[in-house]
Amino acid sequence: MRVAVVGAGVSGLSSVKCCLDEGLEPTCFEQSKDIGGLWRYTEHVETGRPSLYLSVISNTSKEMSAFSDFPYPEDFPVFLPNARLLDYLRRYAQHFGLWKHIKFGTTVVSIQKRTNFATTGQWDVVTEADGKQTLHVFDAVMVCSGNFSEPSLPLHCFPGIERFQGQYFHSRQYKHPDVFQGKRVLVVGMGNSGVDIAVEASRVAAKVTLCTSRGAWVISRVFDHGYPWDMVINTRFMSLIINSLPGPLSRELINYRVNQWFKHENYGLQPEKSCLVREPVLNDDLPSYILTGRITIKPEEAVVKVENKHASLYKYVFPTHLQWPTLAILGLIKPLGAIMPVTEMQARWVTRVFKGLCWLPPQSVMEKEVNEKKKNQVRRFGLSFDEVLKTDCLVYMDDLASFIGAKPSVLGLLCRDPRLALSIFFGPCTPYQYRLQGPGCWEGARQAILNQWDRTLKPTRTRVPADSSSPSPSLLTVVGVLLLLAALVFGFW
Repeated sequence: MRVAVVGAGVSGLSSVKCCLDEGLEPTCFEQSKDIGGLWRYTEHVETGRPSLYLSVISNTSKEMSAFSDFPYPEDFPVFLPNARLLDYLRRYAQHFGLWKHIKFGTTVVSIQKRTNFATTGQWDVVTEADGKQTLHVFDAVMVCSGNFSEPSLPLHCFPGIERFQGQYFHSRQYKHPDVFQGKRVLVVGMGNSGVDIAVEASRVAAKVTLCTSRGAWVISRVFDHGYPWDMVINTRFMSLIINSLPGPLSRELINYRVNQWFKHENYGLQPEKSCLVREPVLNDDLPSYILTGRITIKPEEAVVKVENKHASLYKYVFPTHLQWPTLAILGLIKPLGAIMPVTEMQARWVTRVFKGLCWLPPQSVMEKEVNEKKKNQVRRFGLSFDEVLKTDCLVYMDDLASFIGAKPSVLGLLCRDPRLALSIFFGPCTPYQYRLQGPGCWEGARQAILNQWDRTLKPTRTRVPADSSSPSPSLLTVVGVLLLLAALVFGFW
């Protein structure tokens, strides 16, 4: 079965690998000259591909961001500069023999159903390389171009912009803070990129103002006792509590948790619609820069109109209207966690569907679920811009994993491997959990889980006192078992 993979970024690489795992024949088309997608820094913006600034560091830790059967080297930093993350992707491609399946410098011009699609489910894919177009026939297509290729710059929402004498540009064009030297800078929008740029600009600019219409939760990468934020928060135990509590109580718990570092209201950052779940902004400097006057927070009038990017995709992947499930969109999602294991899980599921080992529900069932999910998303996250693409990372991963038989059974493990069961339930939900069973199970998964804290703290414990304790957070086993039993007794499982 021939499969076209569009793009050689994070989603594309995992898609090629999963195709090979299932015995499919992938051909990956990458319009640039190298892999990496968003994570490959270039000094100049390239048309049609994502662009990042030199100082970008991952917001999720290496253990939470790994592909499920390929941990990061233990000497890599906990949070990764873009160059180290790209190095990891190169190692991944090399280890699993992906390079030979990628055609560089090749742009996908069009993807259309074949005239006999109703009986074959095949696609006509036209590509262009060196000015020459070629028609290919594929049995299935995996679109892995992501959602960061095209900037959103709604200038029509800013009356008088045509008379503005200064310089304005989208964050996609930003590379170095030198451009702000001695200037008065206004940053519109409080996403991770906006805050990063505001912080960098404030070190060289005369004045920096960061305006936001909604506010945001700001947390540090360095969380409780110095551990990475996502390894503390993204656990099955925490997910069970948050999703089992009534909505108002759950939101109060989140509100309390994110305000432990500093009270957001005092800094002008408190989200106005506290009933909605906001994606956190990861920045270790913003609060202190507000305190020292480097950055001023201002409200932003709600004049910026943005497009609702919601698409009718079953599980954010499959179009619901096709006669054959041979087209999949990967990476068009914003999980509240790391993107790599999510897109890998999508690819594992998709390739099983292509192969006929997993089946999709009838169209009516898929459309009903998509519509219901859209309502829930609006209620929980909001409707502006790409908030409808946000989802609970752990719940979503478990959902897809259950389709392919890879969802870990904590209850089953509790009887035969209690140490592993407790690590899975109370510890961070690292991707290796999804390689313990099912297709593609990896014999190194158990050890990867049990050693995850050693790899996390290896690059930071460069000076170890003689009387130092274990590198992993202490687990009170007796309390853990009691809490687990309580969860089972009260039906929270």
